[in-house]
Amino acid sequence: MKNFLSAFILLTGFALSTKAQQKPLLPSDYKDHIDKVATLCDVVYEVKIISDTVTNLYMGGNHTNAKFTIAIKGNKLQLDWTNLKRKRICVTGVLQLYKNTIQVIASEPNQVSITK
Repeated sequence: MKNFLSAFILLTGFALSTKAQQKPLLPSDYKDHIDKVATLCDVVYEVKIISDTVTNLYMGGNHTNAKFTIAIKGNKLQLDWTNLKRKRICVTGVLQLYKNTIQVIASEPNQVSITK
């Protein structure tokens, strides 16, 4: 019974924390969430295919002025790269700082959603 109660409390806490992360962060809050899981949303300005397994999406501005970058790694996430510009996308993942720009690495389909 004690193990069941502990598992229930742990799962409930995890579910609540996951649900709380669904609310997108404001750009002013990005740097406060480095190395934490968060959801970021914006419009794709530029798509750059680096290789068969790495594609960068520059969000909210072109490559040099992007608010953040989504680095798509691996081959599990299949998107229509040619029609992705000007689409609003949300990504959930760990925020990292790469060359003074916020970056989120996505490799699973459940991390990225295209909104209308």
